[in-house]
Amino acid sequence: MNQPAENQTPTGAVSLAQSSPTVGTFRERDGALEWSGRQETLRIEPWGPDAVRVRARLGGPVLDGLPGALLDEAEYTESSVKIEDGLGRLVVGALTVEVNAEGLIRYSRTADGSELLSEARAHFWWPGSRLYTAVGNGHHRLEQRFAAYDDEKLYGLGQHQHGRLDQKGLVLDLVQRNAEVGIPVLTSSRGYTLLWNNPAIGRVELAGNGTRWVADSARQIDYWITAGDPADAQRRYSAATGRTPMLPEWAAGFWQCKLRYRTQDELLAVAREYKRRGLPIDVIVCDFFHWTHLGEWKFDPAEWPDPAAMVRELDELGIKLVVSVWPSVSPLSENHPVMEQRGYFIGTQYGPMAHADWPDKEVASTVQVAFYDATNPEAREFVWSRVKENYLEPYGIKAFWLDACEPEIKPGFQENLRYWAGPGLEVGNIYPAESARTFYEGLRAAGEEEIVSLNRSAWAGSQRWGAALWSGDIGTDFPTLRRQIAAGLNTALSGIPWWNTDIGGFHGGDPDDPAYREVMVRWFQFGAFSPLMRLHGFREPGMPLGPAMTGGPNEVWSYGEEAGAILEAYLRLRERLKPYVLRVMREAHEEGLPVMRPLFLEFPEDERTWSVDDAYLFGRDVLVAPVLEAGARSWTVYLPAGARWADAWSGETYEGGRSVTVDAPLERIPVFLRDGATLPIAE
Repeated sequence: MNQPAENQTPTGAVSLAQSSPTVGTFRERDGALEWSGRQETLRIEPWGPDAVRVRARLGGPVLDGLPGALLDEAEYTESSVKIEDGLGRLVVGALTVEVNAEGLIRYSRTADGSELLSEARAHFWWPGSRLYTAVGNGHHRLEQRFAAYDDEKLYGLGQHQHGRLDQKGLVLDLVQRNAEVGIPVLTSSRGYTLLWNNPAIGRVELAGNGTRWVADSARQIDYWITAGDPADAQRRYSAATGRTPMLPEWAAGFWQCKLRYRTQDELLAVAREYKRRGLPIDVIVCDFFHWTHLGEWKFDPAEWPDPAAMVRELDELGIKLVVSVWPSVSPLSENHPVMEQRGYFIGTQYGPMAHADWPDKEVASTVQVAFYDATNPEAREFVWSRVKENYLEPYGIKAFWLDACEPEIKPGFQENLRYWAGPGLEVGNIYPAESARTFYEGLRAAGEEEIVSLNRSAWAGSQRWGAALWSGDIGTDFPTLRRQIAAGLNTALSGIPWWNTDIGGFHGGDPDDPAYREVMVRWFQFGAFSPLMRLHGFREPGMPLGPAMTGGPNEVWSYGEEAGAILEAYLRLRERLKPYVLRVMREAHEEGLPVMRPLFLEFPEDERTWSVDDAYLFGRDVLVAPVLEAGARSWTVYLPAGARWADAWSGETYEGGRSVTVDAPLERIPVFLRDGATLPIAE
């Protein structure tokens, strides 16, 4: 039943400063609260425990079926709607939502009524908290404004290289780029987590005078919000967007990789040498240019003459092969004509298909490669059919490295792209999640249960497709290493528990340089306590980009006797930790809790933990504080209050709530165990 809102708000009368204040109409519909006014429809509905989904549209009812991250159905939860005195109220567990006569929203804690978040007007006259600027064909540039709070700290938003854990004060593009991964979910120190459920290109502005979410072109505002501390919010968010599968045991060990092993013999020689030295290794990666042509998704027999024998020998050695698959398709590929004719490529609004310059075999210069449209179900099926026919069925290869899956189009003008799912500005950010979906659904249809893909980009919900994320093509120095701590923690709070870096960084690094060897040692130690442990990089001396390229050596014995002995020790440490790693991965799978955790996830009552950006918890029981400076041989670590901590190396114990300085010789990363936990850190 429709009820006109009276001229009242939760805090007083409608402002007379407006030339013509809006007084909307409330209704309850299927358990949701709706408000309509000035041609706008606002719908707020329960969406899991302590959570609601909010949609708003100008010019008609809200739309279902648009691309987004939320699962199609939410977990049922008790809720209530009440409309009276010019106010609509929806209560869902710990979260209360109030909408006033003018359509302004306020979120509060049900227990005490204290404010979590409220919408804020841009100006007392116009515009309000939600702005729709027409861009044509029913699409709008959308702006959603919320109030700012002086004491608020903000986390998540995917993976970025700015080095900040708390991102209050920053402006972040919502777009996918190499090493910059836009995942629009934000966790606040005030006790809420918000998902901007919109894959449109845009930005989020976390300013001192307000927070503003912007979609450059979309059809409606759509977001999800939950109340609770960060751990509970992770449980709620992962339930709403889909939890990660259980990580296979093989993926919890050590991954060996470099740019690049050029031949079957070269790759096998490395695998054999690890085994000859008695070193743990679970995975070896076959990188790009192993193919005949880009987009044929099969081994070049000139360099990989007997993949079946290679995979068979690796299996006997206990090593899983991971193969690089790119979304780009060369015009020389046998698949290009049929994919073009069937419309399986990303198109453009004006001009030819989207392209990028890229080297390929049998040509002296670059060619214009196209990109399969992962938002198109038929294109996903076609690409998987090629991968299945050329890797899975003949050789049993089941794990794939989905490189350049932003996708890496140059130039990256999203406003000119046209996807099956919609215009580039409206849906562009969803591509990496849909790319991971290609392989998840393909492997599941083939009867496979253990599914892992390594991705250079991601979006909200990528985790449910078995997607691991790495931090992209980054530098090789200590400042870059430091930035990875914040990048990993914000990724964790964005719902992606499977995360890693190129150990040692990507762009360069001389294995014979003593200064770089120190970087490698400290990074390798961090890698041993990362969700995935993977050694990769384009080491010096490098070569120009092309099918014949390779980089310098990048195996643990490549870094000299002293450094090599330390790296070997941490390989064995990771092997000892695998049961613990898998236990924490089980928590990610069943509860949605991240593996790499900011200290405040476990200790939200300790205010100091909200500012620690150089240490983290690895699961519940292990506090890790990587050494992040050249020449440092001691390191200061803050130990959270509310627990007792034991130095994993010396056994010395400390009460939490204090900083301690411990010895950190080159062979030791500071690690502390919580409340009597016993783990085989020291041999």
